[in-house]
Amino acid sequence: MNDDRLRLDLAALADEVSPADLRDRTLRTSRRLGVQRAVATSAAAVVVLGAATGTAFALMPRDDGPAPVPATTPSITLTPTPSVTPPTATASPEARVSSGAAGPTATIGRVFYGPQPGGEGPARLWSFRPGSAPVRLLSVPVHAAIGNAVVSPDGERVAWVDDSSYLRVADVDGTDARVYRGDLVEPDCWTPAWAPDSRRVTVSRVVSAEPSVVTEVGVVELSTGKFTRIGDLRGCHPLWSADGKVLAFPDGSSGRVVLTDQHGRKSRSIPNVGGNADRSCFDVASLSPDGSRIALRLRGPDEESGDVARELDANAVLDTRTGRKVDLELGGRKLLQAYFQTDGTLVARVGAGDRNVLVMLDGDGRKISEVPEPASLKGQQILGVSG
Repeated sequence: MNDDRLRLDLAALADEVSPADLRDRTLRTSRRLGVQRAVATSAAAVVVLGAATGTAFALMPRDDGPAPVPATTPSITLTPTPSVTPPTATASPEARVSSGAAGPTATIGRVFYGPQPGGEGPARLWSFRPGSAPVRLLSVPVHAAIGNAVVSPDGERVAWVDDSSYLRVADVDGTDARVYRGDLVEPDCWTPAWAPDSRRVTVSRVVSAEPSVVTEVGVVELSTGKFTRIGDLRGCHPLWSADGKVLAFPDGSSGRVVLTDQHGRKSRSIPNVGGNADRSCFDVASLSPDGSRIALRLRGPDEESGDVARELDANAVLDTRTGRKVDLELGGRKLLQAYFQTDGTLVARVGAGDRNVLVMLDGDGRKISEVPEPASLKGQQILGVSG
């Protein structure tokens, strides 16, 4: 089958199957069976196409979405963006970082927030840098904000899969918005993941929808739309390490967490997680810069795994080589979420009455500093932390 014939066949398939129907079919395929999750890609073997490397997503300007709400910080992009008027920000008198036991020069970066599960309508994203007021960012569809929206490592752009299963990217203030048409991508299991260079996004491209959904994982070069396949990977909610050498993700069925190289060739699992172990994981939050530690949600043997929806809460940090828990100096407070920064420090979100607190820890889990979040952000969940 030549490339032209393949594209014609896929185009005909796209005409017969609407994107919304495809997303619903993917979800139905992905629902948990018994006490395990079934991943959309487990319904059929991943199709290996000779034309996969180099397939181009059609890049088009995005001009039909919600009106952007400009941020107070200018965006850094490869193309010029219009000047914007800063919004009125919510004051945050509590944002003073307290001194910790070590690392006086380490700081908490810019923290990005989105809605908790259960919301409706367009969802506003926010950012907060300790010492400053929260900043309103762009709006995205609520399903995307909760389930797949991710902020780039440099904190300048947001990628998400819309309700039609198209990849979209925009600056955090809503400008320079683009849609990548031509290929549908999986929105709920293998969600987008930014490469460390903030110029590429890992997605799961839909190859076919009948008789069941078949996908393949690859990287989209955002400047050109070029898609490059990176291996026969199956799982959910991938994470890149900041050094670009490790890709980690739950396998979505046995409760194991897989770590592989950037080419998807050399893979291993975290010891004593999933399979016959008494703990499993289907949701990961953050990976350390070298892939040696991971923040995730561990589940006990009697705890149901739910469906493939993304859950960003974390109750543990593990050494990925041994599977052992890393002790965190949190003062007895409950860990809610945890995100690694590119310098190896960890930002842990803990509960503290009418507001939450961000605690910065060093690589050994020792407290460096902490800062209370503004009370207005208590009902939001953290989507990521950038420098």
